[in-house]
Amino acid sequence: MVIDSHQHFWIYDPVRDSWISPEMEKIRKNFLPSDLKPVLEQNGVDGCVAVQADQSNTETEFLLQFAEADDFIKGVVGWIDLRAENLYERLEVYSQFEKLKGFRHIVQGEPDDFLLQSDFVKGVGQLVAFDFTYDILVYPTQLEASYTFAKQLPNVRFVLDHIAKPYIKKGEIEAWAKDIKKLAELPNVSCKVSGMVTEADWYSWQHADFVPYLDVVFEAFGTNRLMFGSDWPVCLVAAEYGAMKDVLTHYVSKLSKNEQNKIWGENAVKFYSLD
Repeated sequence: MVIDSHQHFWIYDPVRDSWISPEMEKIRKNFLPSDLKPVLEQNGVDGCVAVQADQSNTETEFLLQFAEADDFIKGVVGWIDLRAENLYERLEVYSQFEKLKGFRHIVQGEPDDFLLQSDFVKGVGQLVAFDFTYDILVYPTQLEASYTFAKQLPNVRFVLDHIAKPYIKKGEIEAWAKDIKKLAELPNVSCKVSGMVTEADWYSWQHADFVPYLDVVFEAFGTNRLMFGSDWPVCLVAAEYGAMKDVLTHYVSKLSKNEQNKIWGENAVKFYSLD
């Protein structure tokens, strides 16, 4: 089974979605399950995990409605206020939704030490009681804090989104690679091979641009803790779905069929407990 472990849906709102800059005009519109389903079918993808793009309870419910209606949406990573005093009670309510697999906070928009706040660490620690996962969305400058954060919570299952958005367009790799290798030392942290095309030159990237970064994450995490993700529709500003997927297809072609199967779907199924 091939699983896209990371994609989004939204009904475009220019105020809420102000992060979509004028240069990203291509994605300033609605993206719904009916738009994604044929794309997945065309690219041999069996199912997906819908990830929050807005930090609200409404967003979580929005994604859950789609997941209940469409079987190809295998799981949802929602948003919840992880610092709320009534967090445990809220998690208890959400635990009734079988397709809700975990939560994410858009930490890349926060100060570099955001993850180290005691109330946030405490909140994420409560996810264990309900077998929820946590997606780490950070920039390279936040990787050091991510390590300290995840090390404090050895029982939480973490996955790093978009290989931490390295500065591929600038060709910068050393500091990012050092921090990636350190984070990967923690056995409870996995990584999504996703979001790379948008970190490269949108208009002139080549497959070779990604190889040094892929070498790092494959060496650091190994084939048991890596999973494919598209970051659709955000990826569309730099590549169509097929072209984006081809980057990973080309790279993993040297691996065994068993290893490829893990990256394309088995690891995501295991991590998110997908049916």
